[in-house]
Amino acid sequence: MTIPAERLDQITHRFAELEARMASGTLEGDAFVQASRDYAELEPVAKIAAQVKAMRAELPDLEAMLADPEMKAMAEEELASIREALPEAERQLAVAMLPRDSADAKPAMLEIRAGTGGDEAALFAGDLYRMYERYAAERGWKVEPVSMSASEVGGFKEIVANVTGTGVFAKLKFESGVHRVQRVPETESGGRIHTSAATVAVLPEPDAVDVQIDPTELKIDTYRSSGAGGQHVNTTDSAIRITHLPTGTVVTCQDGRSQHKNREKAMQVLRARLYEAQREATQGAEAEARKAMVGSGDRSERIRTYNYPQGRVTDHRIGLTLHKLPEIVAGPGLGEMIDALIAEDEAKRLAALAE
Repeated sequence: MTIPAERLDQITHRFAELEARMASGTLEGDAFVQASRDYAELEPVAKIAAQVKAMRAELPDLEAMLADPEMKAMAEEELASIREALPEAERQLAVAMLPRDSADAKPAMLEIRAGTGGDEAALFAGDLYRMYERYAAERGWKVEPVSMSASEVGGFKEIVANVTGTGVFAKLKFESGVHRVQRVPETESGGRIHTSAATVAVLPEPDAVDVQIDPTELKIDTYRSSGAGGQHVNTTDSAIRITHLPTGTVVTCQDGRSQHKNREKAMQVLRARLYEAQREATQGAEAEARKAMVGSGDRSERIRTYNYPQGRVTDHRIGLTLHKLPEIVAGPGLGEMIDALIAEDEAKRLAALAE
């Protein structure tokens, strides 16, 4: 995809303007924050644009050198090198210029719930949580559990965690959907393969200004926390249930001993769910386009199968099978799957722009 020279000039001019403003020392408060965001977003695009401009500018000079017998061999070699590198640089520039999801740079709320499969589904939910935990650690992200409901046999009936770091939502957003596992449960004496599932939802976590919540529209209940097996975690009414009356959204948190902390965490989850609902509403016109890409974000969509007997993981959206299940479940191998999903999404969006 060839980017017009005029567009390259616009990018480099805009970036130079931003650099000058940032260096002027005249920006303060919100203006400085906004300029910093614009600069960080445009910098990688401007760098690739500068490379493309430089390579394009070299071509006519090298072609002119072909007429000089003494310079011809060197010119031919450099021409071949640039002509080979230029298409990939232009593709990278086109990808960098694709419209970005405004939520890509945000932290995320990761929600994992055991689905069909009873105890085995809860154990699988625990495996998924640890997979994301290790993947996050590898990238230098921080994972902090917000609320959880542990299963009596291990794993989780449900766990919600906050993931913070650079580009969290951009990397994890394609993980939303139904994850299916096929394996022999540890409790299965007959050695039969069982199929169970867990649902993953990745929600961008909003800034305070992204979601305004009217306190009068909240119903807040307190109750006594309880753990697996019905045993009481503590003897005070520290658990919190918050209902957002206009939407009927209900959030609970009972993990901390402090009612204040539980309320804070519940509000954090509530803001993320309301923000996601807002995003879905505003993206209504783009819904069909989103479905044409890697994933619609629909949590009921079966996206991936982890087959333990065969040691493989298959992502059904892009038809990719990797025979490296242990590495993926351990965390580091997940990056290859996520990068393939991002690349497929970019390729489809580029193709849509070219139509």
